Amino acid sequence: MTQAPTPTADTVRQLVRSLLKDSAADSTGPEVLPVAEGGGHSTWWVGTRHVLRLAPDREATLRQRRELRLRDLVRPYLPVAVPTSVAHGEWAPGLTYTLDTKVPGRSGEDQDVSAVGEADLAGLLTGLREVPVRQAEALGVPRTAPRSLEALRRAAERAAERLAAADEFDAARLHQLTQPGAVQLAAQSATAVLVHHDLRGEHLVVSADGRVRGVLDWTDAVLGDPAEDIAGLALAVGAPAAVRAATLAGYGARPCLRGLWLARCDTVVRLAAQLDSRDSGPLPLLRARLRHTWEAILLERVTELRDGDGEL
Repeated sequence: MTQAPTPTADTVRQLVRSLLKDSAADSTGPEVLPVAEGGGHSTWWVGTRHVLRLAPDREATLRQRRELRLRDLVRPYLPVAVPTSVAHGEWAPGLTYTLDTKVPGRSGEDQDVSAVGEADLAGLLTGLREVPVRQAEALGVPRTAPRSLEALRRAAERAAERLAAADEFDAARLHQLTQPGAVQLAAQSATAVLVHHDLRGEHLVVSADGRVRGVLDWTDAVLGDPAEDIAGLALAVGAPAAVRAATLAGYGARPCLRGLWLARCDTVVRLAAQLDSRDSGPLPLLRARLRHTWEAILLERVTELRDGDGEL
């Protein structure tokens, strides 16, 4: 198997000069700098107005090609911006690139979301639910089965003991999610929607006033459990804000609580894995996400869900 080439700054500069000939102020073209976060596609800032994403392998190429079509599909349904590609093609044989317009704003990792921004997130969740599933499937967006919350709960219980031993977490807090509770919060049938599936802070573009202005990186999108996006928002903006946004989007108690517990179990498992050198995530970020997801919410006082609560 031929090893894929590694993109370098020179590779990027040559490609950018060929794509932005008319806008270059001189023969060197705009400044290019690697993006520190979200670099799965080897991502580069190009001047102040563009972002270049290079797919590093064939699998990433397939997902990037699908993403270009998917962004066009979802754009009319969403109240926030989706990046637009001004040029795309191959940067190496069989490996694609897309040169996108930069969405103005800051990363959700660095800028808090305001109350009005929560309404933007609600509009995002509402829009995702309205995207025609058949059209997304025709583009090659895969279907995924809902995760077992009971299996995740058991994994989180083991991880919580590891965190407790390291004085990172009170394992007793996980007792809030019981085995009957995990069964009660199982995903409902016939609820598959388009799921971004990576609604982390680095993929939210937030303005200085806390409004959510855009959502980046649609390469992991699937047709599946909407609670996964609620879980992602819990990591990004905290449990109360995520649940408020999901409730405003029309989701009931079951999917909201399911999303919350997916996020809580995930953060416990990932932090424990990092302590055991089985996860490469930065320790401060994993700790921050753990704190976000374990923020208390009023909905947790609900002990009995009505039949059908949260169904679409």
